[in-house]
Amino acid sequence: MTDALELLAVAKRAAAAGAAVLATRSAAGSTGAGLDVANKGDAGDWVTAFDVAAEEAVRAAITAERPHDTITGEEHGTTRPLEPSGYRWSIDPLDGTTNFIRNIVYYATSVAVAGPDGAWLAGVVHAPALGRIYSAARGHGAWLEVAGETSRLNGPMPGRAGLILATGFSYDPGTRSSQLNGLPDIMDGFADVRRLGSAALDLCLVADGSHDAYGERGLNEHDFAAGALIAEEAGCWVRRPKLQSPVDGGPQDDDRLSAWTCAGPLELSGKFPI
Repeated sequence: MTDALELLAVAKRAAAAGAAVLATRSAAGSTGAGLDVANKGDAGDWVTAFDVAAEEAVRAAITAERPHDTITGEEHGTTRPLEPSGYRWSIDPLDGTTNFIRNIVYYATSVAVAGPDGAWLAGVVHAPALGRIYSAARGHGAWLEVAGETSRLNGPMPGRAGLILATGFSYDPGTRSSQLNGLPDIMDGFADVRRLGSAALDLCLVADGSHDAYGERGLNEHDFAAGALIAEEAGCWVRRPKLQSPVDGGPQDDDRLSAWTCAGPLELSGKFPI
């Protein structure tokens, strides 16, 4: 069995390759001109040439080191080798595409890997515009690298007043209406809410204690795979949705839109209707 730290090293290099593509975005200016933006279906669900190029860079980095691993990604689907190792990578090359288009700094490349038993073993969320690299390997804690300095993450501060909840809202109008109607109940006990537009970073901001809790319906696996492990390794309670694997065709929309992804201290776990 491959060591989780070995996998983390590969994940860091792969995420860095994707983030390097995203870091060239500044030439497009604040309007996003020249990004080759297209809509993927739902209003607001965008894809750019950078999403595609970043995923290709991540895939190339993984395949160069681990040619027998399966890869599932947001833009290019599933790639199965002829002799699969049993390890599988989940890639979101650009989590926060709408932010990226508008030059809002909350976006990142997210890379995670699961072992033959399906357990997530390593994950990296690399946010080039923030200058932050979040990472975790199972059993080895969660970490943040900023300007060459590394610090261990320990989750939200216990007993803090003025609790902040992070969440997000679906592109699907019916789901979004349901989310908004249920928000007042979830907000009970929280002082305020944040909606940054990147699930991967929201989970990491719970891990570093910036957010006190995060909960959102409707995520895909690639949205939460790395961030959930990072929050978990920071000592947080984490709830991943039980969805059909992308290798098997992925979940039906109704199943995905009804499923919650949550993270926070254990005492806040009862806030979410799961």
